[in-house]
Amino acid sequence: MFVCPLCNQLEEPQYICRNCQQRMADEGRLMDYFDDYSAYLDIDGMKLFNGYPIDQKDHQCPHVFSCVNCSKQYVHLIEEVEL
Repeated sequence: MFVCPLCNQLEEPQYICRNCQQRMADEGRLMDYFDDYSAYLDIDGMKLFNGYPIDQKDHQCPHVFSCVNCSKQYVHLIEEVEL
């Protein structure tokens, strides 16, 4: 079983903004932004149509990060860990 270390609070993300080199905040899984009910749907099922064709096969979880300084947003693919 693979799990996302950020979704399960096993790690704290440390990403720096490409635009202004300031700290970025994790805003959660990309799939949670699709609609009101997407946060409640099956994670692996959502990965089939989230725009990242190999994230399910490569055990990655797309997360949205926003810069606390300039508000730029980026998606980072987080490597899932096997339990």
